[in-house]
Amino acid sequence: MKQLLVLFISLSALSLQGIQAQSVDEILENYFENTGGRAQWEALQGVKYNAKVNQMGMEIPIDIVELKSGKQMTVINFQGQTIKQGVFDGTVVWSINMMTQKAEKSDQETTDNVIREMGSFPDPFLNYKSLGYTAELMGTEEMDGSECFKIKLTKKPLIVDGDEVENATYYYFDTEDFVPLVVQSEIKSGEMKGQMSESKMSDYQEVGGLYFPFSLTQGLKGQEGQVISFEEIILNPEIADSEFAFPEDSTN
Repeated sequence: MKQLLVLFISLSALSLQGIQAQSVDEILENYFENTGGRAQWEALQGVKYNAKVNQMGMEIPIDIVELKSGKQMTVINFQGQTIKQGVFDGTVVWSINMMTQKAEKSDQETTDNVIREMGSFPDPFLNYKSLGYTAELMGTEEMDGSECFKIKLTKKPLIVDGDEVENATYYYFDTEDFVPLVVQSEIKSGEMKGQMSESKMSDYQEVGGLYFPFSLTQGLKGQEGQVISFEEIILNPEIADSEFAFPEDSTN
């Protein structure tokens, strides 16, 4: 019995050492390898997510488009209306005002922050060093019953009220599958300033040789979040540039 106990302790110690011995780059290489391979990720030119959210008992279709060029948009289909939000054409950020149904450009600070994120597609870890980002392994932590590597990714500073502030995001990678399960970041402005936003990913499925989470729960840390269910993920979609352009008939 004593020998079995010693063997168990030894194996546990070796397992723990194996987890601790992992470097950031080793974890990330395992992540990319397990989700399709670095080459396939680097070749990806764009993604379109067809999703649904449940609001007050109603299922609302949402399309999210992200392109390697940096262009992006979210399209909400609600009661026969198509409402574009967070559209970036490479230069300008704009959205449809829910009340007036008019297109409005975001302020310059918001636009500058989006421009600073360009190059992060399809994953900010893919070429993080060349982007000037830093990644730091902060140990392991249990998240929703899964042991995870906690990695702090620091990107280019955000601009808030004219000042640069740290732009750090915390990723929790499953120690077995090496996929991110939880992402957290501090909200830097607005009514929820200082609180931690949290996204939880699950139901990873293969699409065209790459693996994506088909369930995303977004909200504040410690609170119940909004579930976004992805029904279809389209790789390299053909999206006309005009879809991102600010409406010419708008006076804003």
